[in-house]
Amino acid sequence: MANTSTRSLGLFASGLPRPGWLWRRGGHGRPILPVVQRGILGGTFDPPHLAHLFAGEAAYRDLELDVVTFIPAGAPWQKAGQYVTGAEDRWRMVQLAVAAADYFEADDREVRRDGWTYTADTLESFGSDDEITLVLGADAAKGILSWQRSEDILDRVRVAVIPRPRVERSDVDWVLRGHNYVWLDTPEFVLSGTILRERAATGRSLRFLVPDSVWDYIQERGLYGAA
Repeated sequence: MANTSTRSLGLFASGLPRPGWLWRRGGHGRPILPVVQRGILGGTFDPPHLAHLFAGEAAYRDLELDVVTFIPAGAPWQKAGQYVTGAEDRWRMVQLAVAAADYFEADDREVRRDGWTYTADTLESFGSDDEITLVLGADAAKGILSWQRSEDILDRVRVAVIPRPRVERSDVDWVLRGHNYVWLDTPEFVLSGTILRERAATGRSLRFLVPDSVWDYIQERGLYGAA
């Protein structure tokens, strides 16, 4: 099944690419293909929350990206043996969450792919005309060398690092030394899917920690023990 991307308005709403896209030129100065400055923010999104959206916003603004693509993992290999909410529910929540901005999109290529989800495989599915910035929390960036084909990943992308509590910047700098990366100037949010799932399971509200549409979906589906 072909992967699906959804946006609230779409990059081609007027029939033309967004202003700010760069074009490679062929003979006689005619444009061939657009070069897309794409941010990718992947993860389990169990559930997607406001820190995810703020990370996408910071990357979009600070790095002058064209679009930020949110990609929920289908079967995250790093969570083997742990319970993960079904991929379809997580995909639907990401769709709802990205409706907040027309420069955000949801992409289901990992949800539709069989087997374990590996970032290296996902990056290979994007064309060479996508200049990719991989947006990672500092905790994820610190552990990136444990990822399958990590050197291929680091050769393909620029990494944008989001500060996280209890992760030393020097540790991340050491891991990413010699590669293309940048730190984003954002607050260190103490917010995670684990915290939100535990909160919902004890009957407490997630409103204003996740988009309202996502909170409504969680309640309607009874996810995380929410009523």
